Amino acid sequence: MARNAGSISIKKGDQVKVIAGKDKGVTGSVIEVISEQNRVIVEGVNRVKRHTKAGQAGGGSTGGIITSEAPIHISNVMLLVDDKGGKTTTRIGFRRDEVTKSRPDGSTYSAHRSVRIAKKTGKEI
Repeated sequence: MARNAGSISIKKGDQVKVIAGKDKGVTGSVIEVISEQNRVIVEGVNRVKRHTKAGQAGGGSTGGIITSEAPIHISNVMLLVDDKGGKTTTRIGFRRDEVTKSRPDGSTYSAHRSVRIAKKTGKEI
């Protein structure tokens, strides 16, 4: 059964640790989240080689072997919170902070901004 896109707690730019598979134990930054397939692309993880042909129009691509990251399932990564020693967190909460925003005409107003926090430490993620 697939998870809904709203329940994915990992976002682009987050630091994650791989907890299963051939790259277990590797940490990296999330490059892209593919929520429809419940997959993420992590920098330096699950690297694959693609053999490409040279482009015919204009000679822009020369072809050859290109190494790039392939997606891995979101259940195989764990979100990292930079505490003492790079500890991991499993519970994520939200806190609403009051901020002051300005309109194009120069007037200001009060609004709320939702931020992700680690439930154990209360630190912003």
